[in-house]
Amino acid sequence: MQEKMARDYDYLLKILLVGDSDVGKHEILSGLDDAVSERPFCSGNSMNSSYKTTTILLEGKRVKLQLWDTSGQGRFCTIIRSYSRGAQGIILVYDITNKWSFDGIDRWLKEVEEHAPGIPKVLVGNRLHFEFKRQVDFKLAHHYASRHNMAFYEISTLCDFNIRESFCELAQMALHRNGMERIWQNTKVLSLQELCCRTIVRQTSNVYAIDKLPLPPSVKSNLKSYATSQWFNTNSMSRHRTKTSNIRTSCCVS
Repeated sequence: MQEKMARDYDYLLKILLVGDSDVGKHEILSGLDDAVSERPFCSGNSMNSSYKTTTILLEGKRVKLQLWDTSGQGRFCTIIRSYSRGAQGIILVYDITNKWSFDGIDRWLKEVEEHAPGIPKVLVGNRLHFEFKRQVDFKLAHHYASRHNMAFYEISTLCDFNIRESFCELAQMALHRNGMERIWQNTKVLSLQELCCRTIVRQTSNVYAIDKLPLPPSVKSNLKSYATSQWFNTNSMSRHRTKTSNIRTSCCVS
């Protein structure tokens, strides 16, 4: 049972949410329907941090995110130092209706660069549903993110807008940085078209039988190309095995 639970994901990423207090970090995590709350290292209120886990799907791979919610109070800046160890990504959160929270990103960014240099980062402007109270211009924040090599999203927890997208963006950046993308390059989930081609070709006796199928000419052409390539690859492997077997036989005889 425990082994099965341990294999409910393909990759595990530790993500840290940082920003001033009352910018909505807790709102972001609370809006995740499948999130599971955990506080494994915290006791009492000495350190206001916890994490939730949620799973996203990237190119057919299950990526489990450990999303750490840290206190925004100044005295807890040491949390960056403690919890950035082993972290693969940082989400810096500000409130678009609070200019002070955006100005505070400089301080958080400095902490992150000091204790986790080069870590992938996403700048998130929360509470887009309060557009009419906006104090931080979109272009200003976008330029700031570009200048510091960060992805940028404005999100709304009320409308569930751009939250998953920001997580997926950061996960892709983290996997790319750690070289994990190369692991699944040879095991990518087949496209629907290739799955259909494979199924149909397996059910036909030969390439010419495809002409008898009640399908549009363009689809038949694709099927023939796929079938021919599969036939060529299969025969090439077969010839290679036969040649290898003959060599081994001749060696044994001699």
